[in-house]
Amino acid sequence: MAEEEKEEIKSFKDLRLCDELVEACDSLGWKNPTKIQVEAIPHALEGKDLIGLAQTGSGKTGAFALPILHALLECHSKQGYKSAPVFFALVLSPTRELAIQIAEQFEALGSGISLKCAVLVGGVDLMQQQIALGKRPHIIVGTPGRLVDHLTNTKGFSLRMLKYLVLDEADRLLNEDFEKALDDILNVIPRDRHTYLFSATMTKKVKKLQRACLRNPVKIEAASKYSTVDTLKQQYRFIPAKYKDCYLVYILTEMSGCTSMVFTRTCDATRLLSYILRNLNVRAIPISGQMTQSKRLGALNKFKSGECNVLVCTDVASRGLDIPSVDMVINYDIPTNSKDYIHRVGRTARAGRSGVAISLVNQYELEWYLQIEKLIGKKLPEYPAQEEEVLLLLESVTEAKRLSQMKLKEIGGTKKRRGGDDDDEDIERYLGHRGKSSKKLKKK
Repeated sequence: MAEEEKEEIKSFKDLRLCDELVEACDSLGWKNPTKIQVEAIPHALEGKDLIGLAQTGSGKTGAFALPILHALLECHSKQGYKSAPVFFALVLSPTRELAIQIAEQFEALGSGISLKCAVLVGGVDLMQQQIALGKRPHIIVGTPGRLVDHLTNTKGFSLRMLKYLVLDEADRLLNEDFEKALDDILNVIPRDRHTYLFSATMTKKVKKLQRACLRNPVKIEAASKYSTVDTLKQQYRFIPAKYKDCYLVYILTEMSGCTSMVFTRTCDATRLLSYILRNLNVRAIPISGQMTQSKRLGALNKFKSGECNVLVCTDVASRGLDIPSVDMVINYDIPTNSKDYIHRVGRTARAGRSGVAISLVNQYELEWYLQIEKLIGKKLPEYPAQEEEVLLLLESVTEAKRLSQMKLKEIGGTKKRRGGDDDDEDIERYLGHRGKSSKKLKKK
C-alpha cells in the first residue's frame, strides 16, 4: 500500500507542500520531485529526523530545504511575519562553495516569501557576516569553523532558538577536521530540534552521531550503498606515468566541444596542469583550497558561464557543487579514498543527463583503482585510444610543460619578492588575451 502511495506522487503538490513552495519549485523549473525528495519530504513534514543517502546530483538540497521552508511558513501564518522565528535553521557544509550554493538554493526557493539567509564561511570578511547576522536571518548556512568563530566572538549571536539542524555531506563533516567544531556547535544548540543528515556516501561515524543527536531517525536510501548513476559512462585507461599528460591532452582535444572537470591530488598540480593546457590553447582554469575565496568563486563563475570549458581542481570542488552542464570528468590522479571517486564522477550525468568519466591509471595507482571497482561493484571498460596517435602530441606537450614549469618558478620568485598574488593576476591576463599568448596545439 505504501509503495502505491509513493508511485502516485507525481508533483510537489502531491507532497502536500504549501502553495507558495509549489509555485517556487515551478518557477525554478522543478517539474517533478526526485526520488530522494519523494522519500524524505513526507517524513520531514511529519516532524521526523532523517538520515538520507542519495547520489550526488539527485536533489538532496531540495529534500531538506523544502520541509524547512514549509515549517517556517507555518510559523509565519501562526505568528505573523514580524514575530516569525529568526535563526530558524542551520545548515552545515564541509566546503565554502557548497555552503554558498545551498544558500542560493534557499534564497531561490524563498524569493517569494521574503526569506532572509546568511552565509558564514572562511575567506570572507568577518564584519560583513556580523552585519548579515544583525539583520536576523531565518536560515544560516556555513562551515563549522567559521560558525564557531561567530558563536564565540559575535555579540548577541546565539542559536538557542534553533529549530532545524542539517548536516550536508555528513560523512565529510564527521571527519576529524571538523570534529571539535561540530562538538562545540552541538553543545550550544537546543536538544529539542529536528536534525537531518544527507550525503552521497555514509560511514560508520554516522552511527556515532546518530546516537548523539538524532531521535529515532528515518533512514532513506535513494541509492544503493555506493553507486553511480546509470546515465554515466565510466571508462579507465592504464598508462605509463610518463605519458599521463599526453593522454590528458589527447582526451581533451578529442572532446574539445565538451565542458570538463579534471581532478588532481594536489593544489600545485592544478596550477601546473592549467598552465600546460593553456599553453596548448585549451581554455582551462584551476580551483583549489590554496586560492582565496573570491578567486575560487571567480574561477567557478568563469567555468559556469562557459568562458573556460576545463576546470582543473582538487577534491574541494568534488562535493555538492551543482554545475549543470559538465559533460566529462577526468580523474588525472586516482583518489586514494575510493569514496571520493563517487563524489568526483557525480559532477557529471546529473539530474537524468548523460555524462562521461575517464580515469587515467598509472602503474603506481593500480591498487587504488581496483578499490574503486570493488566499491562500485563493477569492472569498467577501457577507454579506446591508439597509443601511437596519442604520442604524436608528446613533443608539444613536453615543451608546454617545460614553459609552464619555468613560469611557475618565475611566479614563485616574484611572490617572495613582492608578497603579491601574481599567479591569479596571470590567470586573469590569460583570460583577457588568451588568443595572443597561447601556443597552438599541433600533432607533430
